[in-house]
Amino acid sequence: MLIPLNVLVDHFKLNLKGVLHIGAHECEEQNSYLRHNIDNKNIYWVEAMEDKVKLMKGKNKNLNIYQALIDINNDEVVTFNVADNGQSSSILNFGTHSKHHPHVKMINKVKLKTTRLDTFIKNNKIPIEQLNFLNLDIQGKELDALKSMGDYINHIQYIYTEVNTEKVYKDCALLSEIDDFLKNQGFIRVACKMCGNFGWGDAFYIRQ
Repeated sequence: MLIPLNVLVDHFKLNLKGVLHIGAHECEEQNSYLRHNIDNKNIYWVEAMEDKVKLMKGKNKNLNIYQALIDINNDEVVTFNVADNGQSSSILNFGTHSKHHPHVKMINKVKLKTTRLDTFIKNNKIPIEQLNFLNLDIQGKELDALKSMGDYINHIQYIYTEVNTEKVYKDCALLSEIDDFLKNQGFIRVACKMCGNFGWGDAFYIRQ
């Protein structure tokens, strides 16, 4: 997280109840959540790569982590590109990412079936009414994930998401598009930090 959670909590006086985190990887943010008195049972993780889900379950069997590839449509079989660093893996192909980070390579392609976020929440009985913080880190597909949430987005008060100001991934959504969509959902962007001149960063939105 380019903007530390403690900074957001202190500055905006956030009242965090629970987290839905899309793009778990290895749950690197878990300690940040726990430090802010969010009970582990109220943290739900979603990760596309099955090996990462198994790894994290092996470390903590009580972790609420699920394997799912979140996208705008249900049941589409797509090619998921696996990067050698794990964190750059995406449905999308590299755009300017290849120019900014030439050392990162796609090393594998796997076929995965997509799931809308509202379908995932319903099918897995996720207690979304108890989760008011949404974190998205899915390499250019954040806007599609938000759109796929349907009416469940009404339970969310805070959104922390990776954003792009250039086509870091081919066909990725841009910051302005996410701003426009979330404004129509009642959110305003209150913080943003870009990672150097690499065209990506993190943004934070609060429901007004």
